[in-house]
Amino acid sequence: MALAERLADLREARFKGRVRIAYEQFVSMLDRAEVAAHALPPGAPIPDFLLPSAEGRLLSTAGLLASGPLVITFFRGDWCPFCMLTLAALEEILPEIHAAGGTLVAMTPETGGRALRAKRGHGLHFEVLSDVDNTVAMQFGVVVNPPGSYRALLSEAGIDLADRHGNPDGFIPLPATYLVDREGVVRHAWIDLDVTRRVEPATILDALRFLSSADGGR
Repeated sequence: MALAERLADLREARFKGRVRIAYEQFVSMLDRAEVAAHALPPGAPIPDFLLPSAEGRLLSTAGLLASGPLVITFFRGDWCPFCMLTLAALEEILPEIHAAGGTLVAMTPETGGRALRAKRGHGLHFEVLSDVDNTVAMQFGVVVNPPGSYRALLSEAGIDLADRHGNPDGFIPLPATYLVDREGVVRHAWIDLDVTRRVEPATILDALRFLSSADGGR
């Protein structure tokens, strides 16, 4: 089953009544603000970063790009079932990403050991980085400030963003995935305002394979 179908099924199961209304208002607000237009576009260099991995090792932009192209995906945290379903789908194609010469990393604003919990709890074998204070996501332009109605729903569900992120801002990343060549230049950017819609893993693989075959990942 395609990822889109699995996400659609999950949306039907999870988004009902006032939850659906609040979420659709949130997405509509982002659309009106043209949030996606401000994200890092293809052709732009990615920022240099140094972030802790789930296991506590510091990983840099240069280090991650040393072995070839890089797939970067941003996710909200293990409290987001749509995010975790997407990461599970990416885990399924991880051997093919490696075979195409690529590296996959996921970034989350969650702190306090939650990146490790997400990685181990969901059997992920790629790097999960803690993007403290959404610093890298902000540089990519994929951070949003949820409205009060949506924050209230999260709070009712026991999701305390201030506690999870280690700061009171409560910003969350958009569902964004990037393919970056080994020179650190964005080749593809898949960004959606709706957390229930994601790029298909097969699309990422096709783009990565084309990149690797066309220029060796350079």
